Amino acid sequence: MSGTDNTAETGVPPALEQKTAESQELTAVDTQLEQTVAALTADDLEPAGRRQLLGRLAGDIRRRGLGQLFKPKAAMRWMGDVVADVAPHVPIRDLETLRRHYPGKSDDELADHLIKVSALATAGVGAAGGGVASVQWVAPPTLLSAPVLLAAETVAVVAVELKLIGELHEIYGQPVRGSLGQRAIALIQAWSQQRGVNPLLPGVGVATVLGTAARKELQHTLLKRFGRNLTTLGPLLTGAAVAGYLNRRATRHLGEHVKKDLRKSRGKAIEG
Repeated sequence: MSGTDNTAETGVPPALEQKTAESQELTAVDTQLEQTVAALTADDLEPAGRRQLLGRLAGDIRRRGLGQLFKPKAAMRWMGDVVADVAPHVPIRDLETLRRHYPGKSDDELADHLIKVSALATAGVGAAGGGVASVQWVAPPTLLSAPVLLAAETVAVVAVELKLIGELHEIYGQPVRGSLGQRAIALIQAWSQQRGVNPLLPGVGVATVLGTAARKELQHTLLKRFGRNLTTLGPLLTGAAVAGYLNRRATRHLGEHVKKDLRKSRGKAIEG
């Protein structure tokens, strides 16, 4: 008997089979997105490689749910979820690895170097996003991709800064402990507050990111970053230049704040 219902053949209703296929496809997209974000945090990325990865990330984000990005409040909730998903996969080097990569530096020198490298990386993300937007600006239909490009740039910048926060903690003898999920949430909270991780903060765990206060704080900080990245859409190459400058300045500011916090808390521990 021919027909569209293949339940008898597979034992699975068509609707459930389609839902399973969609779930598997989304899982594959999430895995690709996590790998792309991790690659974007590398210290030594060439501009061409960064543009390629940012373009791939924009494609991953588009497949993950483009519609949400056209509603501001929903967009911030959606981006908060993406950041929470990718944060456990941001590669953070331990102190031994950092010493091996950058031998002969004191703690402060190493911290300053990481802040500089991270600031250059986020500047590169802004320049890459601005370059793409500059090329596409003359074709109005492509402006439909603008929210996706801005989201990709914002997520990439947050990933670089989460890595910076984690590695600064390693340098100053205060590594973020716990499972991957717990460490990710602690770093997200530190990034949202623009300061070092507070080990005494109650409820630092996977469930915390779902809490109303923590989620609102993350979304508020993401909104500020997303708004700043609108400069990416400036005409010609001005968008790339301004976005790169603003990203570099913001990352350096964040790094200096976290470094100051960690030096202060380490000093108190030594006195104690």
